[in-house]
Amino acid sequence: MLAVLGVDSPIGLTVVRELGERGVPLLVHGKTRRSLGRYSRHARRFVARTEPLAEWLPQLVADHGITAVMAISEHHLLQLTALKGKLGDCRILCPDGEELALVLDKRRTLDIAAGLGIDVPVSWLPSEGEDFARRAAELSYPVAIKWPDPNAIAATIEAQGLRLEKVEYASSAGELLAILHRYDRMRAWPLVQSWCGGYGFGQMLHMHDGAATLRFQHRRLREWPPSGGVSSYCEAIPLDRHGSQMARSERLLRTIGWEGPAMVEYRHDPITGKYWLMEVNGRFWGSIPLAYHCGAHFAWETYRCRILGETGTASQRLRRRKARYVIPDLKHCAAVLRDGGHSPSRRLRFAGEFLAGFLDWRTRYYVWSLRDPQPFFADMLGILRRASRWGRHGTAG
Repeated sequence: MLAVLGVDSPIGLTVVRELGERGVPLLVHGKTRRSLGRYSRHARRFVARTEPLAEWLPQLVADHGITAVMAISEHHLLQLTALKGKLGDCRILCPDGEELALVLDKRRTLDIAAGLGIDVPVSWLPSEGEDFARRAAELSYPVAIKWPDPNAIAATIEAQGLRLEKVEYASSAGELLAILHRYDRMRAWPLVQSWCGGYGFGQMLHMHDGAATLRFQHRRLREWPPSGGVSSYCEAIPLDRHGSQMARSERLLRTIGWEGPAMVEYRHDPITGKYWLMEVNGRFWGSIPLAYHCGAHFAWETYRCRILGETGTASQRLRRRKARYVIPDLKHCAAVLRDGGHSPSRRLRFAGEFLAGFLDWRTRYYVWSLRDPQPFFADMLGILRRASRWGRHGTAG
């Protein structure tokens, strides 16, 4: 039996579907009993735990005869690296700690990429003693502000009573300095990067023994929030395009020594032809439902190579489809329609395009599946429960 840790999101649900459809017996884990993956017809057993893995996973492995463990989140992957060699014969399907730490550190990843000739944003990591005002005045705006390694800094930020922001933007030196000074008490500051034009473009590869055994790529059509976040609507791009960049992405992962699935994320500007590297996601990524619907099954590829011991490139017959994460995409739509910066005709046109997407035969969904419908209905019930609680709270207020 294989254990999949962290099936709370559409990412984990997709992994469960990929493996379950091929007959792999699955025990799934989530943070709460309402985790999406629990409701999949492919989940034979479910456990809900929030404690550190070391406190309960060894006993779970022993009690249920778990032969392999796979995780979704970086949080769990980091804990699994520390458990390698401590779970008996159970195989831990995650990268080694050194490689994982490298890709989690955006600055180190960008340095390696730049050495390979991959375009990277101009970056500045503020340090104690620098003249922030002078450096901020020298930058071109807008800029993006993000932590080089969010997992490493999360506890420190929480201890200061602050919120960990995935990414923020500043359109002037004043805005940037205000964000940086928020962290002065920590004596640690986020990475500042130049703005890169174009659209979000991801190349996904499964690496095994230094070579890619599975490839996929997609373009982000919409995100939530619109300034940059989770992909809410995306489409597959045929592999006969962007071939040179795919070769660079594979070379980057080979240089890192990566083993398993990863997404190399870029901003691509079709006008200039530039591909600006944003980061490497060394885990199953948010838009993996699109890859699944197109026939690129990265969880199964991991199982095929690491558990079944099969070698060589996976046979691929990819379908060109789109995928939509409905609730975040509805939020994106609402934000556009409320934006007074758009003309009424522009907003009307956007609304028409948004609705037409539901009629596009190529569109699939992050959660809904005719073959596995229960997670969708459980998700809708959860949304209604949250809306009801919010309504009662709003009325009481």
